[in-house]
Amino acid sequence: MNLDFKIKNLLFICLIFLGVFNQYYSQTQYKDCYKAGADRPELYLPLLKDKTIGIVTNQTGLMSDKTHLVDFLVKNNVKVKSIFAPEHGFRGNADAGETVKNGVDAKTGIPIVSLYGNNKKPTPEQLKGLDIVVFDIQDVGVRFYTYISTLTYLMEAGAENGVEIMILDRPNPHDGYTDGPVLKKKWTSFVGMHEVPVVYGLTIGEYGKMVNGEKWLKNGVQAKYTLIPMLNYHKKQRYPILDKPSPNLPNDKSINLYPSLCFFEGTQVSAGRGTDIPFQVYGSPWTKDLPYQFTPKPNFGAKDPFLNGKLCYGENLSSYPVDLRELNLEWVIKAYKNYKNPNQDFFLKNLWFDTLAGTDELRKQIIAGQSITDIKASWKSDLDNFEKIRTKYVVYEN
Repeated sequence: MNLDFKIKNLLFICLIFLGVFNQYYSQTQYKDCYKAGADRPELYLPLLKDKTIGIVTNQTGLMSDKTHLVDFLVKNNVKVKSIFAPEHGFRGNADAGETVKNGVDAKTGIPIVSLYGNNKKPTPEQLKGLDIVVFDIQDVGVRFYTYISTLTYLMEAGAENGVEIMILDRPNPHDGYTDGPVLKKKWTSFVGMHEVPVVYGLTIGEYGKMVNGEKWLKNGVQAKYTLIPMLNYHKKQRYPILDKPSPNLPNDKSINLYPSLCFFEGTQVSAGRGTDIPFQVYGSPWTKDLPYQFTPKPNFGAKDPFLNGKLCYGENLSSYPVDLRELNLEWVIKAYKNYKNPNQDFFLKNLWFDTLAGTDELRKQIIAGQSITDIKASWKSDLDNFEKIRTKYVVYEN
């Protein structure tokens, strides 16, 4: 009897091992076969032949061998007339909100046109003579990250000026989950142009399809929209990003925490700009009961960080053990409860917190002391309605 029991246990352990191995093997296979849109030139080079094109891209527009898309297209005799640069610039070294200037790419001599300077939407003059504008940027799948707004304006300008828009798709590092308050129209801005939740569960290519299909562009215009899809992409997997999408999202951990910690940008609390671990720490001089200490100082990507030179007390989340697949409101609520400054409110007077949230309800719920469970329950109806829209534009199944 005892021997039979041992044999059964051994067989059970073997089955578990085989299951884990098969799961690992299958995931490894997916990653080995996975290709971003940029790595599928057999699909897009024939469409660009004999065309004059522009490219909206930045430092993330890399192929798997780290060749930049611009260099690859030039090498393959594609006529690239102009490079359009989003927030943070073509090389990705400008601060958040910093004006990006026009220029010339030193390597190729191609003019660089800023879409984060005098205009965020391409002008008819800037699109003149172009047949297609290719969009290749690593997004992070969060509503207030501005690359989807740049895409929206590009599509709108393309529709108005008869220029085709081609998207080379890339992974969403927050995979296919959705969470957060859905934006209310009153709070529409460049960090939230559409009625979608904070985390919307679509790749940037799928997002563009949704904007086009739902006629969310100005006056209901629709762009000629071509999507170069990824190969063997699965929404419930996390894929490595070839280069940081912006100066203050330097690694996977900061990207994972970003949807939850970016709300601090609308408060008197630092989210770690001016440290070596931005969007992995939070704190302020007025939350002294919290355990971690840091002092923001000027650095690459944060020339004058919020609370520059002031000792801040907060938390270090760089070793946070959870790979988040939901918004975590614990930290902003904890900071609010620990905030003790008789001279300043926790929330900035310009209501930037509401702009990021896409609603004033979240701020009011925090002030009222509502529980995280109740706050999240208040999002459910809007999230369910958004899901009905979202599912129409899903290209990559789970």
